[in-house]
Amino acid sequence: MPVIQYRRDLHQIPELDRDLPETIDYLQKALSRHRCRVFSPAEGALCAWFDAGKENTVAFRADMDALPVEETGESPFRSRHLGRMHACGHDGHMAMVLALADAIEARREPLRQNVLLIFQPAEETTGGAKDICDSGVLTEYGVRRIFGIHLWPGLPEGTIWTRPGALMAKNSEVDLRITGRSAHITRADQGLDALWWGTEWLRRIYAMVDGELPASELRVLRFGQMESGTVRNAVSAQTVLRGSLRVFSMDTFSFLCRRVRELGEDIARESGCTAEACFSAGYPPVWNDEGLVEAVCRHLGERAPSLLDEPALTAEDFSFYQQQVPGVFFFLGAGDVPPLHAADFHFDERILERGVDLYQELVDLL
Repeated sequence: MPVIQYRRDLHQIPELDRDLPETIDYLQKALSRHRCRVFSPAEGALCAWFDAGKENTVAFRADMDALPVEETGESPFRSRHLGRMHACGHDGHMAMVLALADAIEARREPLRQNVLLIFQPAEETTGGAKDICDSGVLTEYGVRRIFGIHLWPGLPEGTIWTRPGALMAKNSEVDLRITGRSAHITRADQGLDALWWGTEWLRRIYAMVDGELPASELRVLRFGQMESGTVRNAVSAQTVLRGSLRVFSMDTFSFLCRRVRELGEDIARESGCTAEACFSAGYPPVWNDEGLVEAVCRHLGERAPSLLDEPALTAEDFSFYQQQVPGVFFFLGAGDVPPLHAADFHFDERILERGVDLYQELVDLL
């Protein structure tokens, strides 16, 4: 079955998080035609093991979960599930790995190493990659390297891109809470104005981010939501700010967490309010093994991927695999199409063949 048909079938049955029964059933039926062991290493996950009797294994990963987005447009293969859509290209990711399974089964020459295909849940939510890593499956099956592809709008159609080192950011959701004391605005001096001090904390954070890190170091720490007060004529007793942090090193992450908290301590000391900062664990940065990128480019020769000048500020849980084994993540250019997560996201499905070709070539990279 061609990769495009796989993509269209999967596009019609989007499911969320780890609750993926139709998706898993479809994958199991497709893989059952092949001489591989199909098993589940973690909740909502599926693996296919092609045993070539070798010592080492190469792994390829696809994410399965969709988004809570209502699809627009009148495609004949549009989502059949109300309020759910493969708006991030995961249907294409699965289709490429399924097509790789077909290609492995059809090979005439023996595999040079074992192959483990990983279909993981919850990339869009809580990081299903971590569950798979924690299951021990990479160690149990002797995985020595891992590869993955993400469809990427804005890059030329059908082109492959990557870069050594930082490719995608570490993310963290940031919550700031300032608690003061309410009072009528005519007696504001009897209150502790959490609204004013919340905005002052925000001002100091932005000044710190711009002034205490090198301009050349990519980072984002911005706040998009603020809640404060109950009525217009009373001093606010509490302010909550919600934002997001993106960096490319754990050292920078630790530095920014520390400085935000230190600025909060300054605010508390000066104002009498309490100031709390919470940072979610998020995903680590996607960090491509430099030696493996070099080996890939050497192995592929003229078909080597193009190298990006800068990493992307988006995050991806493929990074958890890279903390266990060397890995390279690639972008597959989707051209001038709507952005990822858009309700009208679509792409020319012929580009998926380029991803399958890349995977087939990487099966033989020793």
